[in-house]
Amino acid sequence: MNMKKAYIRLLALLLVVLPVTAAAQFRLAPVAGVNVNSLKFKQELVPVGHSVGFQAGVMAEMMFPGIGFGIDFGLLYNMEGAKVNLGSRKLWASEGFGNENLNLHVIQIPLHLRFKWTRMNGLEDYIAPFVYGGPEFGILAGHSTFKGTSGEHPFKYAGGDLGLAVGGGFELLKRWQVSVQYTWGMTYIAKTRKLDDFSAQNRQLAVRVAYMF
Repeated sequence: MNMKKAYIRLLALLLVVLPVTAAAQFRLAPVAGVNVNSLKFKQELVPVGHSVGFQAGVMAEMMFPGIGFGIDFGLLYNMEGAKVNLGSRKLWASEGFGNENLNLHVIQIPLHLRFKWTRMNGLEDYIAPFVYGGPEFGILAGHSTFKGTSGEHPFKYAGGDLGLAVGGGFELLKRWQVSVQYTWGMTYIAKTRKLDDFSAQNRQLAVRVAYMF
């Protein structure tokens, strides 16, 4: 999907949603988390291992009273990537590449639909489960710059990507939210410069904590 079109669609969706938010309960929260990342190549090009990253930013929640449905959106820094064993292929090993850490620094804009259990005879004041899902728009802000003996970086990158996230968790004392989320990259984030531009999509499992105001 063309990223410019994706951002235009995101803006159009926000313009549709904003007029109906007057009746919603609006809250803001700082959010932080840790994630386990990998990359999914179109074919098994080289061994790919997991990497550990982190994320931090702000999120907003708008819930519609009485029905339990709402939306959340935010702006986060997200560290993605993977360990990529380029040394397992002769054409990269000959240039001095080995098991490299490919780190991607992404500005993430999530937009989720969510449902929270709010009718539990008062129990929701102490603990309230919730689930959510929706698109996440990423803007690539930076990446690893390792180079081989040829002086060339082995990958080239998209300006951003589009992901699909699903998650769930619980809210404690109407303030703390703890969630677990999995994100599938739907468009490519990186391509090899050799071997006919093999592309890779992001995969990420994240644990997040937010404090709602």
